[in-house]
Amino acid sequence: MILPLLEIKQILLRFNYLFLFPAVVVEGPIITVLAGFLTSLGSFNLFLVFATVVAGDLAGDWIHYAVGRWGRERFIERWGKYIGITNERVSRLEKHFEKHRIKTLLAGKISHGIGGAVLVAAGLANVPLREFLLINFLVTLPKSLALLLVGYYFGQAYAIINSYLEMWGFISLGVIVLAGMIYFFYYSKKSNG
Repeated sequence: MILPLLEIKQILLRFNYLFLFPAVVVEGPIITVLAGFLTSLGSFNLFLVFATVVAGDLAGDWIHYAVGRWGRERFIERWGKYIGITNERVSRLEKHFEKHRIKTLLAGKISHGIGGAVLVAAGLANVPLREFLLINFLVTLPKSLALLLVGYYFGQAYAIINSYLEMWGFISLGVIVLAGMIYFFYYSKKSNG
């Protein structure tokens, strides 16, 4: 988190929706919880907050997607060798998204820690933008509403909620890394044996 939560709370109270949108783009879940809490205190309108949060979350998704989609060749050329991304792996990624597009995007949206990587991967895999936005929109609606309601009813504990979100992010990342290691171990053993 770039700014401490108390400072973000003060900025939100001062600039309202003007700051809420970019804050959600950068740090969606905890800002959404905080906005729900401030709504419960009467500082925001629930419907305007919900619309702003959904728009900010989708804008953040689009930015991640754009990095993968339109920065693809330059990214692979410049950074791929350092992180193991090759044109062959991108081809496999494209095939994965062809078969499991909805499940992969759903998993990316609900897991706090790896969501950005999945969204960039969707761009790398050339998932059609219209479909990408539609799937993310349909997942963002209930996710944003749930986070707003958590903030509305339990918002006083937003610092604790943030620590749980961070822990969920680390757990998600660990599960994904472990699954990736098992996947690559299995296929490397299968191709050697």
